[in-house]
Amino acid sequence: MNTHVASGGPLRIGLVGAGPWARMTHAPALASHPDVVLSGVWGRRPEAAEALASAHGTQAFTGDEGFDALLAGSDALAFAVPPDVQAPLAARAAAAGRHLLLDKPVATTVEGAREVAEAAERAGVASVVFCTMRFDAGTAAWIADRAAEGGWFTARAMWIGALFAPGADNEFGASPWRREKGGLWDVGPHALSVLVPVLGEVTEVTAVPGPADAAHLLLRHASGASSTVTLALDAPEGATGTELEVRGEAGVSSLPADAVDARDAFRIAVDALAEAARTGVAHPCDVRFGLRLTEVLARAEEQLARVRA
Repeated sequence: MNTHVASGGPLRIGLVGAGPWARMTHAPALASHPDVVLSGVWGRRPEAAEALASAHGTQAFTGDEGFDALLAGSDALAFAVPPDVQAPLAARAAAAGRHLLLDKPVATTVEGAREVAEAAERAGVASVVFCTMRFDAGTAAWIADRAAEGGWFTARAMWIGALFAPGADNEFGASPWRREKGGLWDVGPHALSVLVPVLGEVTEVTAVPGPADAAHLLLRHASGASSTVTLALDAPEGATGTELEVRGEAGVSSLPADAVDARDAFRIAVDALAEAARTGVAHPCDVRFGLRLTEVLARAEEQLARVRA
């Protein structure tokens, strides 16, 4: 077990990534956390890493040697890079004995996600996947309450954005991986991270494409309940919105529509990682959960590709 965690000292967390998500959420949350030392920022672009590190009073790193240096000075790494950049770096970090605070999805291939999960298991390191809804106080409480009630018959979820609309003022719209992979991989993990703890693991997947990048999923869950999910990033601005409702013996219940505070949620995820590292008890939203999400989304992607072909 990591000596800093075992002794109750501050957790030294290095940040991997220097883009908008790292700048808006990860870096400020880590730098302001009372039990964390932000041990450095690694970025693929040296100028971005230097700017973000300087803003938070820490060191900047880049390249392979820089990544090794960040590992040497950290107890854990937090990731804010594209999923298929994240996966090999996270496996490398786990092999070095560092705990993992991963972004969703862990990877966009089952092989990539499995590599991280197996590396974490071999090394005995703790892991948490930052599915925002699982760590925001309001939505996490709703998920726990609905899971405890049980008796759900069906659910309906929609995560629809307009990231690529002309004139859209959203830095994430410039992300090449989001443009390539679409809503299935970017917002699909959000929907699944809510549905799975409430309805059970996904046992069957049917997927059909809609307009642009829209994907419609029909899921069967281990509880016997079904759910429908609509995901998109390239919708018209008038079509955007997020909704999720469950229906069953307890009636109808909707996921709270209040705005999620990503920084507060990330601080809670940091606490969850520290607790898992200290106790050795896996968090429900760990890398193995992240692997299962990737498996579901990969099956859906295969079906969508066949229809679109």
